[in-house]
Amino acid sequence: MSAVGLTFVGAVLFVNGLLFLGKIDPKSAGVFNLFVGSLQTAIPFWLITHATSQDDILGAAGIFLFGFTYLYVGIGNLKGYAADGLGWYSAWVALMAAGFGIVNIVRFHDTATGLLWLQWSVLWGLFWVVLALGVERLTPAAGWLTLIQSFTTCTIPGFVILLGKWADVPLWTIWASIAASTAVVVPIALRAPAPPAVSARPEAAAAAA
Repeated sequence: MSAVGLTFVGAVLFVNGLLFLGKIDPKSAGVFNLFVGSLQTAIPFWLITHATSQDDILGAAGIFLFGFTYLYVGIGNLKGYAADGLGWYSAWVALMAAGFGIVNIVRFHDTATGLLWLQWSVLWGLFWVVLALGVERLTPAAGWLTLIQSFTTCTIPGFVILLGKWADVPLWTIWASIAASTAVVVPIALRAPAPPAVSARPEAAAAAA
């Protein structure tokens, strides 16, 4: 993934995490999602049209998962659409992200990047549970995991890649960030109160990765 694009994915995940937690106006967040969604659609299109091998195309194709997610969130928030469609799309993306994670580890021998993809797969899976299945009590956990991953899987790795130092990052630091994220998010998910007997369905204000 483009280092610049990955860095801005961190920015939009930060915004969307706050949106999940009810700290940002949905329409305001929607505008920024359109900005990043457009960027993450243009970048892979350029990379694929200039690709010289099948592996180049494979490496760029996954970026569309991010771009279309943010376009979906942006349009949905601005138009006030229900979020169930976004949730089911997130289920498909979670499966694809897991596939890209395995490919990076097995085919490209890039375990560090593969672990990033696997973390995004978990995040999109959580969006599916909250937005499509309606498990609203996990919304705080989704918000906090989005906030954490905005830094641990996007902003910091993107900046390190810009510095040309990604290959020097010890693998244990990524495992440590996964363990720390789990230690923070799981207790939030477990202590989240059950939803009331009558609860309104969330609109597309809920955000995705």
